[in-house]
Amino acid sequence: MNVLTKKNLLTLLILTVTLTFAQPNTIISHTENSQLIRDLSGVKWKMKMMLPGEGEKKGLHQIAPEDIETLVWNHATVPGDVYTDLWKAGVIEDPYFGRNSTKAQWVQQYEWWYSHQFHVSESLDNKVIKIVFEGVDYACSVWLNGHYLGRHEGAFSGFSFDVTKYLRVSNKRLESANMLMVKLDAPPQVNALVAGKKTPWFGDYWRDIAPFGIHRKVKMVSTGTVRFDDVYANTKINKNKSANVSLELTVENTEPVPKNMNFVATIQGKNFSSNVKTIKFDAVINPGKHKIKQDILIKDPKLWWPWDMGKPNLYKVRVSLKEGNINHDFNETTFGIREVTSQWNPGFKKGVDVSFPRSTYINGKFHFIRSACWGGPPDIFVGRTNLSEYKKLIQLAKDANMNNIRIFGWHPPEIPEFYEYCNEMGITVWQDIIPLGTGNIPNDEKLLGEILNEGVRVIKERRNHPSLIMMEGGEEMLLRTRDAHFGRAFLERLGDSLQAYANLPYVPDSPLTCEVSREAGFKPKEAHHALRYFYSMGNNLHEDWLQTLEYPIIPEFAITSVPSVESLKKFIPEDELWTPGLSWGHHWADLVRLRMQNWDVFGDEMTGSLEEFVNASQDTQGIIFQNGIEYFRRQKPNLSGIALCHFITYWPDMKWGIVDNYQKPKRSYNFVKKAYQPLLINLAFTKRRWSKNEAFKGELWVVNDLFEDFKNCTVTIIFKDETGKKLQEETFNIDTVKANSASKFKNITANVLNKVNKRFFVNLELKNTNGVVVSKNDYFFLIGNQKEATKKFNAWGKERQKLEAEYGYPNYYRFYDDHTNETYQTKTQTPKARGF
Repeated sequence: MNVLTKKNLLTLLILTVTLTFAQPNTIISHTENSQLIRDLSGVKWKMKMMLPGEGEKKGLHQIAPEDIETLVWNHATVPGDVYTDLWKAGVIEDPYFGRNSTKAQWVQQYEWWYSHQFHVSESLDNKVIKIVFEGVDYACSVWLNGHYLGRHEGAFSGFSFDVTKYLRVSNKRLESANMLMVKLDAPPQVNALVAGKKTPWFGDYWRDIAPFGIHRKVKMVSTGTVRFDDVYANTKINKNKSANVSLELTVENTEPVPKNMNFVATIQGKNFSSNVKTIKFDAVINPGKHKIKQDILIKDPKLWWPWDMGKPNLYKVRVSLKEGNINHDFNETTFGIREVTSQWNPGFKKGVDVSFPRSTYINGKFHFIRSACWGGPPDIFVGRTNLSEYKKLIQLAKDANMNNIRIFGWHPPEIPEFYEYCNEMGITVWQDIIPLGTGNIPNDEKLLGEILNEGVRVIKERRNHPSLIMMEGGEEMLLRTRDAHFGRAFLERLGDSLQAYANLPYVPDSPLTCEVSREAGFKPKEAHHALRYFYSMGNNLHEDWLQTLEYPIIPEFAITSVPSVESLKKFIPEDELWTPGLSWGHHWADLVRLRMQNWDVFGDEMTGSLEEFVNASQDTQGIIFQNGIEYFRRQKPNLSGIALCHFITYWPDMKWGIVDNYQKPKRSYNFVKKAYQPLLINLAFTKRRWSKNEAFKGELWVVNDLFEDFKNCTVTIIFKDETGKKLQEETFNIDTVKANSASKFKNITANVLNKVNKRFFVNLELKNTNGVVVSKNDYFFLIGNQKEATKKFNAWGKERQKLEAEYGYPNYYRFYDDHTNETYQTKTQTPKARGF
């Protein structure tokens, strides 16, 4: 067996414990362990299409391991997905381009067979060999050398098979050949039947294709006959500022007799220098699986913090599992010492306004959440994604001053590297543990049990990551459920199951302010999704709508935009680029709302050219996000967190993301970066349209999410006209900007609007006591009549509602008159959107 990596896993029943200490360069060696991991992932897989049920009838699972028949199958890659493998093989056209995804819908009607041929020449004496699948979407059956190993359902939980007795081992080429065969079932077509076990494949930013494939790694793991099953480093900070690391170790003895085992564990800093702490103990391990807890005291711990609160210090624990001189298994786990708690938000009455505390505290300090819903994975067809994209995207989130990423219930739990990068960069994760982005779940107790078990397996795999700080049950589940009380009861059961394995705050659903949530017993001021401006566009100008929102937390705040012209050319056919053709609608461009948004912000639809329209849509998204974020942040500490919807997009759509599918930040990204400054100087205002005959009035605020005071600060505010000419400048001193605060400092008045024609600009600058600029901000406003603009916007909204009533919101044909009339001819007409 080829050795590609070495890993460790910990465990078990402690009879004696000896603590010793070592200097940094005198580490106990773990290199003699006998655990070997051979990664079976890669590009050497093959794939074949079969009608459902026909593969076994035709005997594909019985192909001899020495045979070369699978060499002529299509090439495939693991981890990956069926659609990407077919696209690369030339079977289908790129599903991301134009409207090609509709041409690929046949793929999900078949079963797909994946094969991998490999050789084993090393001795397996006194070894246990498992083939481990980290994740298969959604259901599969597995054979090795014609021997049926088993079946698995559930996209998120890993599974394994003991193949010791089925492996062919030899020094001879043919006799060492092994054939691994995986049959992927056609994916489910009704989400409610697999809720929580497969990512929803619908929603208003995707089209009707259900992704599936072997989407995580496949490995062959060799250990001794006693091996680790699970390791959890559960941490607790004590009142005297020391910390306990409770190692919860599960070990399996695969032999029929008890084994006297020796354990050697070392703990040391991973991203900082520290002494090495060594723990040795013996245990008698009976046949089967057993679990114990062993507390280890760290007197002066380096805590893990979000990046804006401190350093994201990480530890690693290594454990060798020995029997005398024989090392059976090894585990290495990274963890952080941090404690997460929740407190009630001020300004809302417990049991009257709200049902849950929604303020998050890390190590006893308030963690104001500046977040965005992830919107990922980076590609819904995971075969198109690579780890460098993950690292780049998470760095972009941090560079935008985000301290949190929310994985919500329309998207899957992420791969280990996602959490590792968040750990290292100090980004916290707020997560729906399994995707329940649907209102309906089975009412069969067996099926409910499967959902709960899937949730437990997901949290157990991720609970060592200190970045994970909040668990959520559903996403808009109660918004759509047919039985509010049944839905609530299930979500509470899910929370109990999850919290038995991870000591983290849990809330059942988001939002909790809808009509069904109220029927289920939740209160009027729970978590709220700030989506109504978009979905009810025309009811209010955005700043008027924002001023109606006062809630303890905003898990979604959404507005849309179009990717850059450079990105559009990668997925929109040339003859549909401008004016917008049908592919815009297929990729969820709401061409009426985009024009309305532009008009709200600019007083103009900005449809003069492709570049003008695209750039305006991105600026519009950014300005509405900026104004909303600042409005919400001024409500701190009553409001404790904001998550934009979304950060990225998992295919090239024209919807929510501020970073497009090609990892290119939109112009809106910089507005969010500005509004999410931990120390933020900002301007409160009630309207964006001002008369030339009135004075501008606003309020100067500073929001400080940092835990340090800023004393003797200076503020400069400058008003300019559309040519850049300075109309008014004022500099003044302000009192101390206190740590962890949101404070108004001054009323602002400017009698300069009679000198402005269409727009005016306001620049803000905050300097510290040394004259260094510590925060900058800027805005633009319109000369106009707020009431008349509202009246026009309302009338436009009624026209939009009438159109959607006729066609239905998802039907993008409503934008294209020449596509819906009786004279339309395919290939002789290229439908163009009205209004451009």
